[in-house]
Amino acid sequence: MEQRALGTTGISVSELGLGTWGLSGDGYSPLPEAEQDAVIERALALGVTLFDTADSYGKGAMEARLGERLAAHPQAVVVTKLGTDREASPVRKCFKPEFIRESFERSRERLKRDVIDVVLLHNPSESTLARGEAGAVLQELQNAGQIRAWGASVEGLDAARIAMHQGIRVLELAYNAFHSRTMQQLDVEIRNANIAILARSVLAHGLLCGQWPFDKEFARNDHRSERWTTDDLKRRISQLNAIRPCVNGSTVTSLRAAALRYVLSNNAVSCAVLGPRSGIQLDQLVREAGHHPYLSPEALDSLQIRLDNLKASA
Repeated sequence: MEQRALGTTGISVSELGLGTWGLSGDGYSPLPEAEQDAVIERALALGVTLFDTADSYGKGAMEARLGERLAAHPQAVVVTKLGTDREASPVRKCFKPEFIRESFERSRERLKRDVIDVVLLHNPSESTLARGEAGAVLQELQNAGQIRAWGASVEGLDAARIAMHQGIRVLELAYNAFHSRTMQQLDVEIRNANIAILARSVLAHGLLCGQWPFDKEFARNDHRSERWTTDDLKRRISQLNAIRPCVNGSTVTSLRAAALRYVLSNNAVSCAVLGPRSGIQLDQLVREAGHHPYLSPEALDSLQIRLDNLKASA
């Protein structure tokens, strides 16, 4: 497993990380606890050192599970996210300073860690970020040695830019072959500030694996049932043809491999956060990720031209 620096935090992480939202059952069907444990153990065996979670995943259950499974693995780096009040009805976002402090203490207890490696604000609004109150709490905790680094997991360019201006060191963004505009627009700023980037949704929730028929349907409890309309999904599946020329049958053996390597080819990315729901899926991803150079310069340039053409025609 290749290692990359997590920006200027002084932390080194595996370039592939394990995201635990899918394991929690919140966005897909529930998984047995034994299967959750098996995926975490397999990740450790494969050399994964970054584990991404949130206090809201499974109402805290995923933090507690990582706390149990990672206790004997001091090399494991935990990234958790705060800012969701699941006790409210309906569930709502909350970034009030006192709520963030209380949430942090509960996360620390569940994770069984005196010091949490990375804490991110979980999808705050632009106005929340601009006020700076929640970030100030995390900075205080970092100054007190209770957090090694803090940052934000955000949606969109404006939120990312405001977060960077607040002094974050870690930024989590959706980044994949079909969703790259924010990263591209922020590229110079990210590199100049040496911000660590955690890339999530690297396979677009399974779309970029290229295994769905045009009439693919999702269960009601699957978040993807509301993510795309029928026509949008058909259009996106047809657009996978832009990635197919990268598959060469030898080193890049599938669309999934090409999509994953597209993300890893960007050296501004510290870690690609994956969301496998089984050990077999994780094995496939680790095997297909390959090593540098993930895609040849010629293949990467040609792919970017095809992706840019898709955006221009949208």
